[in-house]
Amino acid sequence: MPDPVTFDVPESALAAARRARTRGLCPECFGRLFGRLGHGLTNPERAARIEAILGDGSPPVATACPVCEGVFGRSDAWVDRSIRAAEGFEWHRFTCGSRWEPELLAREESLWVEVGTEWGESIRSAFNRELGKRIEARSGASGGTVRPDVVFLADLAVGRVDLTVLPVYIQGRYRKLDRTLPQTRWPCRRCQGRGCDTCGGTGKTYAESVEEIAAAPFLTATGGEGSRFHGMGREDIDARMLGRGRPFVLELLRPRHRTLDLTWIAAELARSAAGRVEVLELAPADAPDVVRVKEASPDKSYRVGVVGTASVAKVNEALDLALARAIAQRTPTRVAHRRADRVRTRRIVAARLVDASEGRFTLDLRTEAGTYVKEWVEGDGGRTEPSLAALLGVPLKVDFLDVMEIHDTEVA
Repeated sequence: MPDPVTFDVPESALAAARRARTRGLCPECFGRLFGRLGHGLTNPERAARIEAILGDGSPPVATACPVCEGVFGRSDAWVDRSIRAAEGFEWHRFTCGSRWEPELLAREESLWVEVGTEWGESIRSAFNRELGKRIEARSGASGGTVRPDVVFLADLAVGRVDLTVLPVYIQGRYRKLDRTLPQTRWPCRRCQGRGCDTCGGTGKTYAESVEEIAAAPFLTATGGEGSRFHGMGREDIDARMLGRGRPFVLELLRPRHRTLDLTWIAAELARSAAGRVEVLELAPADAPDVVRVKEASPDKSYRVGVVGTASVAKVNEALDLALARAIAQRTPTRVAHRRADRVRTRRIVAARLVDASEGRFTLDLRTEAGTYVKEWVEGDGGRTEPSLAALLGVPLKVDFLDVMEIHDTEVA
């Protein structure tokens, strides 16, 4: 701590302090006028040091500070409100914010201009810091802005603390074995999720989804109010997702419990979802992992069964031609109602004929991300050029489609 006599305060700051002494400020607000001087001091300590340097009498005692209106004297009440707001929630890290009357903030800025300070700290910043220190002392939790579990927002105008509970994020991979499951909850198109005769009052087109199956034990364990499922792309409802599975991040909303036994949850998923979905490699995640998963565009490998009459030689010849040129795919007819109508250029990276019998054959494909495989096979009425059907000169129909691998871990 610097000695009061040698406390390094420029003469211009002392002049501002003399002007401020007549304003009836509390020690907190007086010290904040010089908040960037005297590193490591509290604002009341800073005020005392400056008064000691001035040494020309004691300032008037503030009975009603015209800036903060006594809010710093009621800090314990704000801590109480914060702790009560978080009752029933598990939290280990937090951050604080505050909402103030605009007139009060404007009054503070006017004071800075009038007394001529260049070293002021805003009342919002000081209050947030001091509230955070007191909550830390009371709760034992860690304050800061890095990965908080909860955010306390003190509304000074109405005397209330609003609590924001940050989500819990879990990452993993899923294998989908059931050809009747969509990846995420699919609202009924007729009622838009409200419930109607068409959907039997469920609000859903399909009874279950990978998201709902995967989220169920997590919602039980966390007491969360809902979930969001973020997959690295998605497969068609009637396509299986095999191989190592598709990467995903599960976002659990407003959880009451944050400490999870992932081993127990994995076992519960294996029991409840047996034969339909397998969830693998569960691990804690963070919000940036959602962006990573959503923005990834790895190649994908497929196995596709095709109904159509073509010789082995003709199929192999067509595959060679497909590998040699790009595909122009206009938004498929089946998704045109929900996706922008544009032409996307994609490539078939690798293609191999696995087997063939009369009137059908099976292919293994590797494609760039975003390739519509069914449309590439069938042509979609000319919206995909060239299609395999066009290259063979015969009509084709996809019998089944499996995603065999998401190549997200390959090094470029």
